[in-house]
Amino acid sequence: MWMSTLARVARPALQRGTSAMACQALRAGGRPRRPAGPLPYCLTLMQLRGQHTLGSAALPLAHHSVRQVRALDEERIMEVEWEDGGHSLYPFTWLRDNCQCPLCTLESAQARKLLMSGLDINTGVDIVEVTNDNKVSIVWPDQHASVFDAEWLKKRCFSDAARQAMQEELFINKRYYWDSKLHIPTADYQEVLHDDKAALAWLLALRRVGIVYLKGAPAERGQVARLAQRIGYLRLTFYGHTWQVQDKPMANNVAYTSGGLSLHSDYPALHFAPGVQFLHCITQAERGGESEVVDGFHMAEQLQREDPEAFRTLSSLQVDFTDTGMDYCDFLLQSKKSIIDVSSTGRVERINFNNATRDSVLDVPLQQVQPFYRSLRTYVDIMNRPENVVTYRMMPGDIVTFDNWRLLHGRRPYVCKPDRLRQLEGAYLDWDEVMSRLRILRNSVHGNI
Repeated sequence: MWMSTLARVARPALQRGTSAMACQALRAGGRPRRPAGPLPYCLTLMQLRGQHTLGSAALPLAHHSVRQVRALDEERIMEVEWEDGGHSLYPFTWLRDNCQCPLCTLESAQARKLLMSGLDINTGVDIVEVTNDNKVSIVWPDQHASVFDAEWLKKRCFSDAARQAMQEELFINKRYYWDSKLHIPTADYQEVLHDDKAALAWLLALRRVGIVYLKGAPAERGQVARLAQRIGYLRLTFYGHTWQVQDKPMANNVAYTSGGLSLHSDYPALHFAPGVQFLHCITQAERGGESEVVDGFHMAEQLQREDPEAFRTLSSLQVDFTDTGMDYCDFLLQSKKSIIDVSSTGRVERINFNNATRDSVLDVPLQQVQPFYRSLRTYVDIMNRPENVVTYRMMPGDIVTFDNWRLLHGRRPYVCKPDRLRQLEGAYLDWDEVMSRLRILRNSVHGNI
């Protein structure tokens, strides 16, 4: 079921200036394939299915002029009236705390220099006025002066709508849920490496949809590290900076066998599991080895709708995960997590499930053991419904990039020739690095909005 907001999030102001190359860099296809020919939408309007479109998270460009300001001394709030007729309220304390002058803010680092111990949290104001260049000027009781840009203030309005818009711009929280009908967004590997618009579209789709397919990488080791350099740096884990997924004797991970892998997220045994995963196909199996993915957030929504009690169980009980062995170095990991992480507002934020590393230790009261198993089995059954699973077969040179906090991925068993073993190279990144690069690319492509 597609979210009803899908067609409304496109930002027309961000379509201006998008190059023809960028408009061809990302498209949706039934099977992952190279872009061919012009697209009906630019990158900021990546078509996913039918008339549903994916838009940039940035706010539309606009110019806000201040009509007048006044101090509400009793409430200790400054009121701004905008030329469009709207009003915004700003507490005196917040304004003083965020003074942008060189004494209070290190502009080169955009960091606050004013100490909390030096902030009068009950401050009043002496003068508030609009300057000739459409800024708001405040003189405080100690005669310190602050000047605020109108656009800066407008974006930081305390209204519910403005706060929600700002959080969406900063974190891109909206997700587009999908099922087996998803046409996985596909981009060209070389364009992502060398074109900022293509890289921005890739990361936006990775955040919104959770998975993007890259075509055209050399079928040799080192490409996931090269792709990670486009963002920042790789996440080092006990399996190394990168790792080779292939059938190995005395395997220290079930992924290093030729058997099937059930749908799972990687590394829940770490307290802070990697947020993003890259997998690059160097050699494919002679038979089998198809990849499978499901939208774990969408499956959690289905579980909550169909079996609220199971959802409550999986989002409240903490279970143990473990991982032990020797690779980059020896390791013996242990963590406790809920299968479904939910925010304070009720939004699903992360899925933590790997049946292979789910520990035999189950630290729950005896009477909750059977409800836990029933709930987990219900969730897994929903994930395994054919209408929820997307299946694809990677070929040499293909790289799949996906959200490890959201997607669950698996693999069908495979058979190889003795002289040509299936090999994928993998790597991890954290969402902090990915979101940092996304914001930088967005500012580079569209300006610092």
